[in-house]
Amino acid sequence: MLQAENLRPITTRLLRETGLAKGMRVVDLGCGAGDVAMLAAEMVGPTGAVVGIDRNAGAIAMARERARAAGHTNVEFNEGDASEMMGSRDCDLAIGRYVLVHQSNPVALIRAAATHVRPGGAVAFHEVFLLGTWWSFPLIPLWEDTSDLINRTFRSVVTCPDAGARMVEHFYNAGVELPRMFSETPVGGGPDSPLYSWAAETLRTLLPRAEEIGLLARGEIDIDKLEDHLRQAVTAVHAQIGFAHQHCGWARVR
Repeated sequence: MLQAENLRPITTRLLRETGLAKGMRVVDLGCGAGDVAMLAAEMVGPTGAVVGIDRNAGAIAMARERARAAGHTNVEFNEGDASEMMGSRDCDLAIGRYVLVHQSNPVALIRAAATHVRPGGAVAFHEVFLLGTWWSFPLIPLWEDTSDLINRTFRSVVTCPDAGARMVEHFYNAGVELPRMFSETPVGGGPDSPLYSWAAETLRTLLPRAEEIGLLARGEIDIDKLEDHLRQAVTAVHAQIGFAHQHCGWARVR
């Protein structure tokens, strides 16, 4: 759950900006293994409630087990397609993280999200920007090449790779208010930065797909050593590196 740990501060900021508080009700759309739902559960406390929805039965089973192990009694997880499940307008917030990129129709999901939310509540999304490359200064070729490989592979597996760059358009077409937005970029350097392991583990999950579509030959990258190679390349010249841009947007429901 390395990625979730690194994304937690950014998603926390988004939740706070929507006004999430104790006692509120939240629905997490495309909840996956439950990281955002459990974060929201911590913020709303025992008098609040969170429901996570995902169409992947395995993810739902994992989320339930993780919530049980963590002692969260105010969160539940249900299997279903979030874009097709209409709500009863009884929640204070509908949120999704890295979910619009997987939608063939992001507008439909935003519309569905709004049906879960009472008037005055909010819909919010945290999406990754996949259209650019990460940066380094001074230039670290291995870092830039790794980012390019990850982004190109991601763009081949997600349905809507430009979702993070089109939230204003999608919110408008969904008939909700235009989103209030911010963007954060994880930045690091030095030997203890978590970005090396984050990049290496991300590429590890994508490696079979990258090889399948011919972006690299089998065995071309020693994935077990990539984290160390990135660390060595960056620290050798005291470089600063940036990870993928994180775009967050939210709007009130009227």
